[in-house]
Amino acid sequence: MSKLLRISLERRGVSCTAELLEKQAPRTSAAVWEALAGGPLAGPAQHAKYARNEVYTIVPRFGPRIGYENTTVTPIPGDLCYFDFHGGVLDEAFKADQGIDSEAGGIDLAIFYGRNNLLINGDVGWVPGNVFGAIVDGLDVMAEACHDVWRSGSVGERLVYERVGA
Repeated sequence: MSKLLRISLERRGVSCTAELLEKQAPRTSAAVWEALAGGPLAGPAQHAKYARNEVYTIVPRFGPRIGYENTTVTPIPGDLCYFDFHGGVLDEAFKADQGIDSEAGGIDLAIFYGRNNLLINGDVGWVPGNVFGAIVDGLDVMAEACHDVWRSGSVGERLVYERVGA
């Protein structure tokens, strides 16, 4: 049986359902699923500056170091990506604003809601992400809400990941 996640933009009251890609990304899927056993993973929603159609949050580090698995630099609409950012990669002002430990860094959990994404950062170059899930229901309403994060702003919005039915 497939393992499902609900991803929500809390303030906007919108959610979608995603299936974990356990065959394609077994280590990443397992780490995320286990981290969610203790309750939702959530944090301030951010809209990407570089990648284009991405909304993400950075949560405290969890699970083992996974490395690359089922990676992409061109995510498609509905992809869920996992990025492991060590402390030296993220901008100091951003870390301070988001309450991210300067040494430890954090785990970036992202959803991609539109086409033509390219994971390149002017500061560090290519940023491959592990595709660990795919949105299977509600992408249309989530995409509309994510676009509103871009247009209206992310202040006060939280991106929430939680297990469905387990």
